Amino acid sequence: MISFSQFSRRELSAGIGPGVYDIHTPRIPSTEEIADRINKMLAVLDTNILWVNPDCGLKTRKYTEVKPALQDMVSAAKAVRTQLSSAK
Repeated sequence: MISFSQFSRRELSAGIGPGVYDIHTPRIPSTEEIADRINKMLAVLDTNILWVNPDCGLKTRKYTEVKPALQDMVSAAKAVRTQLSSAK
């Protein structure tokens, strides 16, 4: 994952989807791991510009790897949204 220290909330106005897990490995990231990455991104990016997505195309992965990883990614995004809405 890239370092987000180079970004500033003032520098970005368009959406950015830096990728929340590495699709080049068969390892399936946990919901908690992905949520942690999303929260690290949100430390430097505004919520209205962050797009939660895998790091690139999925065609090199098998369906048995992709489906649970994407399910964990969606669960993590929902958990972070819930966390953010309850913090308001």
